[in-house]
Amino acid sequence: MQSSPALSVLFVCLGNICRSPLAEAALREAAGAAGLPLLVDSAGTGSWHIGHPPDPRARAEAARHGIDIGSYRARQVTPDDFLRFDRIYALDRSNLSDLQELAPAGATAQVALLLDAVPALAGRSVADPYHGDAAHFAQTWQEVTLAARHIIDALRQT
Repeated sequence: MQSSPALSVLFVCLGNICRSPLAEAALREAAGAAGLPLLVDSAGTGSWHIGHPPDPRARAEAARHGIDIGSYRARQVTPDDFLRFDRIYALDRSNLSDLQELAPAGATAQVALLLDAVPALAGRSVADPYHGDAAHFAQTWQEVTLAARHIIDALRQT
């Protein structure tokens, strides 16, 4: 019998093609390695890329770590997400502000910056690699992977 997810997490960036899919992949991988049943998804505050796969550079960075995110598709955050997910992590301050404005009355999700999960990086935004090269995507991967590990460690302590 399969256990139900202990926690549901949504990662949100602007277009849902770079940072948030990488964060989704990192947490899925970390949760799987830890044997923790989590529901993990990602979305964007903007609508430009709805239905598109992650940026090819994001797919390449995930693939460098043995993870295929080619089936992921961008979607826009919805009011229902604030009730469906336990935690919503914004990848930067601008998206955090947008999420706080989008949250409907009665929202139950805890909304925070992703790097707040990493005490030494609290208050910082995840680097946006969109206008960069492969090295920028590698930096983003390092940041979201570190945050994923801290989220898993925190869950193990509860």
